[in-house]
Amino acid sequence: MTLDALLDGLSRRPDIATAELRAWDAADRYLLDTAAPRLQSAPAEVVVIGDAHGALTLGALALGAQHVRVHTDSLVAERALQANAAELGENRFSLHPLDEVVTAASRLVLLRLPRALDQLDAIAREIARAAAPDLVVLAGNMLKHMTPTQNDVLRESFEQVDVSLARGKARLLTAQRPRAVTSRPPTEARVDQLDLTIVALAGVFAGASLDIGTRALFDIADQWPAYERAIDLGCGTGVLATTLARRAPGAHIIASDVSAVAVASAALTAQANDVSVEAVRDDGLSLQADGSADLIVLNPPFHVGAAVHTGVAERLFVEAARVLRPGGQLWAVWNSHLAYTPALERTVGSTRQVTRTPKFTITVSRKR
Repeated sequence: MTLDALLDGLSRRPDIATAELRAWDAADRYLLDTAAPRLQSAPAEVVVIGDAHGALTLGALALGAQHVRVHTDSLVAERALQANAAELGENRFSLHPLDEVVTAASRLVLLRLPRALDQLDAIAREIARAAAPDLVVLAGNMLKHMTPTQNDVLRESFEQVDVSLARGKARLLTAQRPRAVTSRPPTEARVDQLDLTIVALAGVFAGASLDIGTRALFDIADQWPAYERAIDLGCGTGVLATTLARRAPGAHIIASDVSAVAVASAALTAQANDVSVEAVRDDGLSLQADGSADLIVLNPPFHVGAAVHTGVAERLFVEAARVLRPGGQLWAVWNSHLAYTPALERTVGSTRQVTRTPKFTITVSRKR
């Protein structure tokens, strides 16, 4: 199979798929074309970090890699890779946490550059910390998601960083000669007026701060109903999960997110505030039983990658409806212009507006 045929055959599933969204882009292709000579020389070990749907991993194997060690923060990305690999009958890859994905045997890393600089710093440190002296990192993204500051961040962990010419609205950075660095520690912030400590690993949404959507839900927490089992869906740093646990110390509280750094951050935030929370990495609520929750709180994303898209939120509404018991409640905060009320009425049940500003709307939906 040619590389073109392989890429064109990839699916985004279980990620949101539309006619304008595909499973690879020009940055993936630029990375693979540039890596091809190195891959054809059969490096001892190839590492891929940030593969969205399997294009880099499966492309590297098609170009000559013998085995690929993979890290993705998103569980959806992992499952998309696994689904595409199964279609191709390919099993020469393994999944690893970020701090274990690079080993002394690694000679080549293919990295999709994250836009968050703290996340890039954390990744670069983990690569350099474990790297052999001759390891090469090929990192790329689309130009619209790149800044010169990314070069500076990489230079904190590598002595040499070279910048490619642009191709197809994408650009690559090549990092070599790893420095002696340590892992990036979590960030901790105290919000005194809320008596709350937030702990954030690099790359988690909003970092060690209270984003305005979560703050809006936090401010009306005294209106939440009683509960014995509650879920912070799309938990981020777990601020709402921690609040749920504080309000009902005997309740079973779950913090669920598709992101590994979010789940780890939520566990650390709960620990810092001395409450008990079960933090789980999950795609939606696939690990939760039907009719098992009294209350779900949700601050849904409204992007798929860089594109504004309501599909993720609507999918989470469906999951919440399945997991809520009859009469259970979904409290959601969302950007007012998205007008989610009809979708909430359709998927969950009767929906009431709690508060609305030009920026945010909070609604409560009762499971029919």
